[in-house]
Amino acid sequence: MSITAEVVHWKKDKDGNDVDVIKLAAGTYTATIAPFLGSNLIRMQDSATGIDFFRNDETRTVEEIREEPVVYGMPTLYLHNRLSGGRLKCSDHTYMLPMNEELYGNSLHGFLHTREHKIESAETTATAAIAKTSYTYDEKDPMFKVFPVKFRADFCFTLDAEGMHYSFTMTNLSADRQLPFGMCNHTAFKGPFVEGTDGMTIRQYTPIGEKWELSPNFIPTLDMIPHGNHDRQYLTGSLIPVKQVIDNDLYNIVPGELDGREFRGTVLTDIGAGVEIIYEVSEEYKFWCMWNEWGKKDYFCVEPLTWMIDAPNLPIPAEESGYCEIAPGESKSVSAHIYARKAKIKREHV
Repeated sequence: MSITAEVVHWKKDKDGNDVDVIKLAAGTYTATIAPFLGSNLIRMQDSATGIDFFRNDETRTVEEIREEPVVYGMPTLYLHNRLSGGRLKCSDHTYMLPMNEELYGNSLHGFLHTREHKIESAETTATAAIAKTSYTYDEKDPMFKVFPVKFRADFCFTLDAEGMHYSFTMTNLSADRQLPFGMCNHTAFKGPFVEGTDGMTIRQYTPIGEKWELSPNFIPTLDMIPHGNHDRQYLTGSLIPVKQVIDNDLYNIVPGELDGREFRGTVLTDIGAGVEIIYEVSEEYKFWCMWNEWGKKDYFCVEPLTWMIDAPNLPIPAEESGYCEIAPGESKSVSAHIYARKAKIKREHV
């Protein structure tokens, strides 16, 4: 099995500077990590199934991709989704963040995914290609004026014959402040993800729990919505995630079943090509948010969240909202596993 890990010049920016990425290869998989774009897993492919996992466009410039950092690849968002009025209420301080979604009066998606990260290493073992990146947040970051809580974010991407193993760790470097821990992977899957299809043969299976109602400003009302036919399609694996509007479907994550075992994740099957993507997430993720830019483009986002939308500001217990903090000197991690295979489970939709 060929295993490689290397830092390569990817493109030049508008000033003529080389922009580097990390290229990994192991078994039938290849992957590209973009440190300049917040350690985004910007591309992943599998030659055995022909799957090109994430939305990508090699013709776009560095600047064009930076303008839309959440709709390409698999970006990691810190202070993800929406904070109403820009308010971030923690146990020890309340911070007011810039409202970059002015139409709805929210702070949206945080800032970690827009920063240029440091390449720590690109190396191989006998079985895997591994990339490590990091970002240290302190007084040098322009956001520090409004959110003065030092932290370090560490990423590890391990590619082997079983696909991509992703891990993300945050460490609170502050001496005396709690660090709110709310992150998600704004995973933008291609639809279609197999060449020669139109996306209409994709079916999504995601074990979902209760559905949360959102206000017109996309903030939880704290009421639940009974599952309708649309929601039940996630459970039966019959949902077509493209060319129809999927606009912030917010659910609790619950375990389902895959291959006779407990499964926390989603399965995306192209029933025409007979191949599928398995996306499995760790138990620190508590919620799903589904979105596809109103079905107008050939991609869809399956987003695992550690806390629900606006969790710091909601008047409900942390065990319901997922709200979490990291004490000074402590760390918290999440992980995920993404891989491809021939479709082997015949669900109701096949």
